[in-house]
Amino acid sequence: MGQPSSKTFACVDHDRQKRRGFPEVIYCEGKTPYQVIAIAREILSRSNQLLASRASPALARAFRRAIPKSRYHPEARMLVVEKKSLPKRGGTIAVIAAGTADMPVAEEAVITAETLGNRVKCFYDVGIAGIHRLLSIRDQLAGCSVLIVVAGMEGALPSVVAGLLDKPVIAVPTSVGYGASFGGIAALLAMLNSCSSGVTVVNIDNGFGAAYAASLINRQI
Repeated sequence: MGQPSSKTFACVDHDRQKRRGFPEVIYCEGKTPYQVIAIAREILSRSNQLLASRASPALARAFRRAIPKSRYHPEARMLVVEKKSLPKRGGTIAVIAAGTADMPVAEEAVITAETLGNRVKCFYDVGIAGIHRLLSIRDQLAGCSVLIVVAGMEGALPSVVAGLLDKPVIAVPTSVGYGASFGGIAALLAMLNSCSSGVTVVNIDNGFGAAYAASLINRQI
């Protein structure tokens, strides 16, 4: 494949690491493997870390051939390069998923948060249809700094979590659900209309955005 250049199709923001504490993240959908690899090489020329989201298996195979030290997380659809890992911050981010079907979005949040230098604890399949599951981990959640809550269907879990705990809650609606869920819009609207205080909502299936925001909050603790 040679050494592709990003100069003709991308303007890499090398200053982002100074502003945000982590280099620019590559969103892979809509880009060719050639373009993703070229952008990655440009970022890695000045940074020890790289994160690329929404990478298909085919793109990941091409990427790993070009950059062998990369790791691919198929469920999260994320590529990670860490020439040197970031030191872990003091607080812990919890990623809570309502159902097993929500795990791909939750895993996107987990990989993002870990790569950004955070300690992460995962709690999966604890939706409100069996609320005893959530209540049984309440003390563990209380020991975390920020809570990312991932849910589809009616999207009620973030409201319940925020009603039980005094931590910042970042709600992630997923596109999981039957027809009237409208591809996650029902969950999104439920979370935006939550009566529990302190719930912040990101876009549908945006585990990356939730983890990035949680990392910025965790930096301040």
